Amino acid sequence: MISNEIVLNSINKLDKWIENNGWAGFDPYDIREFSFLIKLERIVIARRLIHRIEILDPLFFRKLLRIKKRVNAKAMGLFADGFLNLYNTTGQLKYYKKAEEAMTWLENNYSKGYSGKCWGYPFDWQSRVFIPKKTPSAVVSSIVGNAYWSFYKTTREKNFLSECESICNFFLNDLNIDKFGSDKLCFSYTPVDNFHVNNANLFAAEFLIRIGKETDNAKFIETGLKATNYSLAQQNEDGSICYWGKDQMKKCNIDHFHSGFEIRSLYSIWKLTQEEKIYSAVKNYYNFYLKNLYKNKTIPKHTPKKINPINIHSCTEAILCNLVLMETFHEGKNYLYNSLDWTIKNMQHKEGWFIFMIINMKGIKRKVKIPYIRWGQAWMLYALSKAYSHLKNHNLYS
Repeated sequence: MISNEIVLNSINKLDKWIENNGWAGFDPYDIREFSFLIKLERIVIARRLIHRIEILDPLFFRKLLRIKKRVNAKAMGLFADGFLNLYNTTGQLKYYKKAEEAMTWLENNYSKGYSGKCWGYPFDWQSRVFIPKKTPSAVVSSIVGNAYWSFYKTTREKNFLSECESICNFFLNDLNIDKFGSDKLCFSYTPVDNFHVNNANLFAAEFLIRIGKETDNAKFIETGLKATNYSLAQQNEDGSICYWGKDQMKKCNIDHFHSGFEIRSLYSIWKLTQEEKIYSAVKNYYNFYLKNLYKNKTIPKHTPKKINPINIHSCTEAILCNLVLMETFHEGKNYLYNSLDWTIKNMQHKEGWFIFMIINMKGIKRKVKIPYIRWGQAWMLYALSKAYSHLKNHNLYS
């Protein structure tokens, strides 16, 4: 049975590994910046082959290609938020210093030339269009924004809130915005695309509404609600929301962690607005999530139809999504405790870091052991910090 001591021990092991490793690390997408691989990635069969070869020995693959470890802005936002959570829970100054160090890096490494503060990934990557490194994105910038928000809530220093407003200005002025009538719009993923991606759209929408409420900025709130309306209109009869907007992709792609992102964003928007239609959407989506994206109320499935691969990103979201929503939907409590316990026991390496995934190849289970800094370590530090705070404050299973 999970306890706050078990979670704290897991945090201590991960924290020690981060201290020894430093902020820099590998990423699942860092190999995709090579021009010859980018060209191959455009071919579906080649992309699948590259992925299969890579997961057989991802560390060897990166050494072969001489890929360097890099500091990732999204990871730094999560580290800053996670260590600040630990400081607020324990009062230990060492955690505040680590959070502050991460924030200093973010302040010195934002993307220049935009209407507001913004951040992207430290490598080129190929989606439907080519996205150069450091191109700011809605997802990365909102997660970094969450760290600024947490510092503002902890210190009440207005400069942190001003940075949040600056990020909102990036969303409004630099992302591409497609309008659908008078009450719906969708934010692009980055300034160089016109993607309609629901989790990115909702990340931006939620952040705008939150900061708009705090600063009494009607434009932030109104725009955020219109973006919310777009994604609400995308909801399927079973409660789910596809990764891509239906106007851009007929095939409905659903996976565990993107669903969690969307549910948490919608839940926060409901808490901020108290709109009944948003509550109904959250309830239906969360019911779908619990029913379709878990095995035995414990192991996060990759998709509704596939358990494997069991991805550390899904494990993280299994902790965060249920932790956030169990305040209102109490059935999430067992899923949270089960997933938290299972993840620590099955995904944490003896050295403290968390593995990438567990795959099943022709009936043989295999662990893909590589400490991806953003994908696994930063998200898990953040998730564990939130879980520890919850367990300690509620004095559960101590």
